[in-house]
Amino acid sequence: MKNLILSGLPGKIVLVASNNPDAKGLEVARNLKINTDVINHRKFKDRVSFDLALATRLAEYEPDLIILAGFMRILSDAFLSQFAGKVLNIHPSLLPSFPGTKTHSNALKSGVRLHGCTVHFVTSQLDAGPIIIQAAVPVMQIDTPESLATRVLREEHKIYPMAVRWFLEEKLSILNNKVLLNDEVQKSDSLIFPFSKKSCA
Repeated sequence: MKNLILSGLPGKIVLVASNNPDAKGLEVARNLKINTDVINHRKFKDRVSFDLALATRLAEYEPDLIILAGFMRILSDAFLSQFAGKVLNIHPSLLPSFPGTKTHSNALKSGVRLHGCTVHFVTSQLDAGPIIIQAAVPVMQIDTPESLATRVLREEHKIYPMAVRWFLEEKLSILNNKVLLNDEVQKSDSLIFPFSKKSCA
């Protein structure tokens, strides 16, 4: 989250919200004079109730884009239907390989030679939304889940801001579950892609 805030992206970050009152990102955001809020999922009877409360709170800020950063809860249709095509996530694997958790351990167990990260639009199907950009790292024989995670994180810090920038500069569109880029991006030598207008949450 801090990496995104400090990346000089176009638009304005209007809110940093968390379901965890103790999330470190909240303090970081406050120190940077960004609005924060906590919608504690433990205070709701079920996932849908929480998602509706979260959606209601975010809607007050009229965000053009919602960026997930370390948000570990699966969002339901109750939330996503209100922000269709406006929610981005970064996942620590080369999707569709290794969705869900423990991606680095699973990559090592599987014997793959390449691992990495993926920025994608969020849909109701876990880690299966349209892919915007991916970055790969080699898997070394001496790797542990921790060493592999460290190298992947460096790539996450590169590609997530790029994808967000493309979104904010309205250079992305989705067709048949695939992300399409406009001519400007397609003609560049960049490996990356974005989407949206002015405000992020």
